[in-house]
Amino acid sequence: MINEKYIRFDWAAKRMLRDKANFDVLEGLMTVLIGEKVTIDEILESEGNQETETDKYNRVDVMARNSKGEYIIVEVQLSRERYYLERILYGVSKVITDNMHLGDRYEKVKKVYSINIIYFPMGKGKDYLYHGVTTFTGVHTNDKLEITDYEADTLRMRTPQQVFPEYYIIRVNEFNQVATTPLEEWIEYLKNGRIDSATKAPGLQEARQKLLYMNMSDKEKRIYEKHIENQMVENDVLDTARIEGHAEGLAEGRAEGHAEGLAEGRAEGRAEGRAEGRAEGVLQVAKNMKQLGLADETIAQTTGLSADEIRKL
Repeated sequence: MINEKYIRFDWAAKRMLRDKANFDVLEGLMTVLIGEKVTIDEILESEGNQETETDKYNRVDVMARNSKGEYIIVEVQLSRERYYLERILYGVSKVITDNMHLGDRYEKVKKVYSINIIYFPMGKGKDYLYHGVTTFTGVHTNDKLEITDYEADTLRMRTPQQVFPEYYIIRVNEFNQVATTPLEEWIEYLKNGRIDSATKAPGLQEARQKLLYMNMSDKEKRIYEKHIENQMVENDVLDTARIEGHAEGLAEGRAEGHAEGLAEGRAEGRAEGRAEGRAEGVLQVAKNMKQLGLADETIAQTTGLSADEIRKL
């Protein structure tokens, strides 16, 4: 039935979909997004490549390898994080370099697909799905560059898009329509945890059998519900801290901008007031978060402040 309760994807990705018996669920999502049949060869360790303290934000929920040996990263991000695009780039770059050996020829570099499922406001776009690829366009001719390769006496043409990573950003909360395609059915599940009993979408038919909430043990249900509750509390705390910090910073910025504007000119006062107001707002958000007991790591992710700046608050 359509009203049956299913385990949220973020939980399943971390704890259930690494099991070979459940690969078909993940394969379905990847197939729908990438547009070609994906068969997972193996699930690789996520977060296992962290070697230093500075790697602590390189979180990948699942890193798989398809039948062609290409890498597919699937990451679920629930909390807001500054510099998220930079982190996506860092994660992809790390996958490429970590899976190359010293002395390997560059032909060993494997294509990477980065699938990012986010549950927080990001950017100003109107769509719920964005796809990024690399192309080289002629500045004067506007044509697309292709690369000629000679391999075993076989001439082939490749585009940069076939070599460079591809990125998918799914803005789950922006999906507000009736699901009519396999992709939309997947987004419906990612957002609301609902799967239509008549679905034919790859992976979702399997998910209906394997991710049913009622199939969990009582212990698993308690842990799962606690996870959902904690996530709701964290989002409320972050929203409250941000709103309070923004309001206080804005008020201070306006006051300072007005005072300086009287002395040095309204235009200059407004500019400086806005700049200082933003800075004060960020600091106030960090102070509020610290008072609410959030970890320094979470504060750093949200505000972009350094560990030293946070310790001084």
